[in-house]
Amino acid sequence: MATTKDVVRIAAVGDIHCTKTSQGTLQPVFEQASELADVLLLCGDLTDYGQPEEAQVLVKELASAKIPTIAVFGNHDYESGKQDEVKQILTEAGVRVLDGDACEIKGIGFAGVKGFAGGFGSKALGAWGEEAIKHFVHEAVNEALKLESALARLETSQRIAVLHYSPIQATVEGEPPEIFPFLGSSRLEEPLTRYSVTAAFHGHAHNGHIEGRTISNIPVYNVSMPLLKKTLPDQPPFHLLELAVDAGVVSV
Repeated sequence: MATTKDVVRIAAVGDIHCTKTSQGTLQPVFEQASELADVLLLCGDLTDYGQPEEAQVLVKELASAKIPTIAVFGNHDYESGKQDEVKQILTEAGVRVLDGDACEIKGIGFAGVKGFAGGFGSKALGAWGEEAIKHFVHEAVNEALKLESALARLETSQRIAVLHYSPIQATVEGEPPEIFPFLGSSRLEEPLTRYSVTAAFHGHAHNGHIEGRTISNIPVYNVSMPLLKKTLPDQPPFHLLELAVDAGVVSV
């Protein structure tokens, strides 16, 4: 017997850097995403300086998005030390802000963390030497553990990871090699493989590559808005991923 398949479309974008003067500039993007997709992902650096006033502007812009919205924070959202206030403003507006948390929408599982830096592969920074270095590495390890815990709580057959920092080097290439260690960490890749994630989205690398693959061939998408605008100027500044849902089972 043939079964009916529903298509779920996910729009993802990061590094929107909403400022106090961004009124009207983001609304058309969110409106278009709402027309083309069923779920909107915001991959960090939602604000420019992590100010509550910027978050207030952002939620007004997001009012044009009539679809479920999931977000993670980026480094800019922590700049002013007011991330809790920013999160409250977004949460009260209906945005699901994930920080080691998971949720399910339309049969698809989403797990989100900010992530952290540290580098990739054999060149990744190790926890050896001064305490400051150990603390830096432990932050990356802790973010990876939060991602793993969030993925483990999902009971969906396939899962989407929402990040700000990159889990692989391929999607940050194009940036100066000297700053690769500050754009992501391979420690974030391990949970993706362990839980057979369908796809991962991140931002942060404004001059990186749009797409790469993990060692286990999981697609990773760099959805930094500046990168999308520069690379695909004739397309909407978000990545659109279509998933076919068949009797509760999701397939690309």
